Amino acid sequence: MQRRHFSQAALGLTTLTAAGWGLPMLAQAQTAGFREGNDYRRLARPAPVDAPSGKIEVIEFFAYSCIHCHNFVPVFKEWIKTLGPDVAVRRNPVGFNAAFEPLQRLYYTLEAMDKLDTHHERVFKAIHDDRQRLNNADAIAQWAQRNGLDKAQFTQVYNSFAVAGKVRRATQMQDAYEVEGTPSLGIAGRFYIPGQAARTVLVANALIAEARKG
Repeated sequence: MQRRHFSQAALGLTTLTAAGWGLPMLAQAQTAGFREGNDYRRLARPAPVDAPSGKIEVIEFFAYSCIHCHNFVPVFKEWIKTLGPDVAVRRNPVGFNAAFEPLQRLYYTLEAMDKLDTHHERVFKAIHDDRQRLNNADAIAQWAQRNGLDKAQFTQVYNSFAVAGKVRRATQMQDAYEVEGTPSLGIAGRFYIPGQAARTVLVANALIAEARKG
């Protein structure tokens, strides 16, 4: 959890893993009762939605430096496999202060180079398992080279106006959802689910069902 500090118990980070959240459990969220103001928050003003018309947008707000986001990866990956074709999922790296920008740029550089499928989880591993300090452009470029990416191309994209624009957009989106910490989810430009670890996806299923009603 970044920005605000919550205990692991509050986040539900005990022994839960993706294997513990099968499809029957996920389906229960369609009828389970969750409390507004406790399990989720309804936005006072709708947030922008980038998904095509007819799609329900789900945004994962995360930070590579957040250990809870690292732990959330297998849960989130398993969950998105269960979503219907009317749901569009995307990630939004947060920028609570200037120190977050290098890793925000890293995410959007990998996206621009079509390397998220192969390298997104490698970033988490480098930071949290291998204890690498990817906190500036030089360290990140060296990491990219060690992981099979062309350093010159990576640096060019990393410093591009396009990536800078996506970073600004990501920060605007987190502000629109009034993101308090990571990991958390935004649903349909209407709902915000604070960091509750594996429980988050159960709340999300219920809110996606609500969004389908219009």
